[in-house]
Amino acid sequence: MSKRDFYDVLGVPKGASADEIKKAYRKKAKELHPDRNKDNAEAESQFKEANEAYEVLKDADKKAAYDRFGHAAFEGGGGPRPGQGFGGGQGDFSSAFSDVFDDLFGDFMGQQRGGGGRRAARGSDLRYNLRVSLEDAYSGIQKTIQVPTSVACSSCDGSGAEGGVEPTTCPTCSGMGKVRAQQGFFTVERTCPTCSGMGQIIKNPCKSCGGQGRVEKDRALSVNIPAGVETGTRIRLAGEGEAGMRGGPPGDLYIFVEVAQHKLFERDGLNLYCRVPVSMAKAALGGAIEVPTIDGGRGRVQIPSGSQSGRQMRLRGKGMPALRGGSPGDMFIELAVETPVNLTSRQKELLQEFEDLSEDNNPETKSFFSSVKSFWDSMKG
Repeated sequence: MSKRDFYDVLGVPKGASADEIKKAYRKKAKELHPDRNKDNAEAESQFKEANEAYEVLKDADKKAAYDRFGHAAFEGGGGPRPGQGFGGGQGDFSSAFSDVFDDLFGDFMGQQRGGGGRRAARGSDLRYNLRVSLEDAYSGIQKTIQVPTSVACSSCDGSGAEGGVEPTTCPTCSGMGKVRAQQGFFTVERTCPTCSGMGQIIKNPCKSCGGQGRVEKDRALSVNIPAGVETGTRIRLAGEGEAGMRGGPPGDLYIFVEVAQHKLFERDGLNLYCRVPVSMAKAALGGAIEVPTIDGGRGRVQIPSGSQSGRQMRLRGKGMPALRGGSPGDMFIELAVETPVNLTSRQKELLQEFEDLSEDNNPETKSFFSSVKSFWDSMKG
């Protein structure tokens, strides 16, 4: 029986692009895979047929030859022959299975096909914990930090080879970073033992970095801390992380901000709270007091007469700025009425006189003890 046209096998037109051919092949491979078609006796042969078609059409040179001569381009030793890649037999099927696995999952695993070698390993991302004061979080600040990291070796320009000589392709794996071994029905892939998966080898390693292409070093970096940051804010510095292996791209540096506690202010989101002690007389009589603000200024607050501990007053717009713009928060003044201590004899006499005259000046006290008396009376009844 004559072979079907490879384009018809994959269901694509003759002028299809490489991406269209690859997409059509993946779809066919998933549909026809024997593991999904155990009850379909023809699935295996159709699966091999699709794999054979893709092996030709994915290669630019083979595709050009097929477009010009058809199947005749590979007859007589020019291409796959029965028993050598696509014909019957257990070994052929395992090879097809391995190729499908590569095409379906190779991109996900970061592999590169076609003998081009593996990309140099990207450097690791780094984390730096930065503690700032509440004042710095309010105004924003430019800080210089020292980050211990790996940087590209200056002796070999990051190549890992003495004198900056480019590494050579590994002869064992041909730059793939992996080797294959046939074990019965399956083809097993392992990391290349010669290059440790890098796909390249260095004959004369750099003495400064030992062939790594990077060395340990502390770096001084200038970091812009924007106004409004709070604990947990993360700042990303792209490309400022660990240098990659043998010229690979660097990772990123992530700065995690922690805002230190303040002696006067307590923060809750955009709002600030300040607990201000006031004398008993000031709370009773009322009056104005001055309070500090986070910008270093002063705010004037009017205390109503008869104020109790815990009473709050607001200074609008005197809180923290919003990190991404918007209205700032407010500042809340919380009163703490202070009981006087270390009284003189005269002060005690005056307070006792005041106490004797203040029967109707403490409504909360009067209400509380009235409730207590009612409670005791009910218990007696």
